[in-house]
Amino acid sequence: MTETETIDFPLLTGKALLNKVKELSSLPRRERAKQCGYYSITKNGQVRVNLTDFYDALLAARGIPLSPESPKDGRGREPTYRVSVHQNHQIVIGATYTKAMGLKPGDEFEIRLGYKHIHLIQLGESDKKLTAVDADESDLENDEE
Repeated sequence: MTETETIDFPLLTGKALLNKVKELSSLPRRERAKQCGYYSITKNGQVRVNLTDFYDALLAARGIPLSPESPKDGRGREPTYRVSVHQNHQIVIGATYTKAMGLKPGDEFEIRLGYKHIHLIQLGESDKKLTAVDADESDLENDEE
């Protein structure tokens, strides 16, 4: 093969891209990107490897979003999925998360403590009725004493 001859590599995405990258793991990153189809040829005939597009495709293939799902409207902070305990010993989840879960005022949860975690279990209508019955029974037991 001469230097002026070029081979067109197909532009790979998804699982095909991940498999090819694994197969070519011994090659330098530019060569891997080129063999996965992430290159262009300039007017001068030079090969230009598009590493940014290659890495973006790799991230997308691994299921990592490149941009947030909803555009930021400039109000408030961006959600981080991390909270800290305040000085008054409270943890605030925040409206962003409750809206994302479709929660409404009055929704109830059961709190279960683990070794290093807290489970919030949303109570459905049937759970609320059972909880009310349990409370009534405990009131009756207390009255008998």
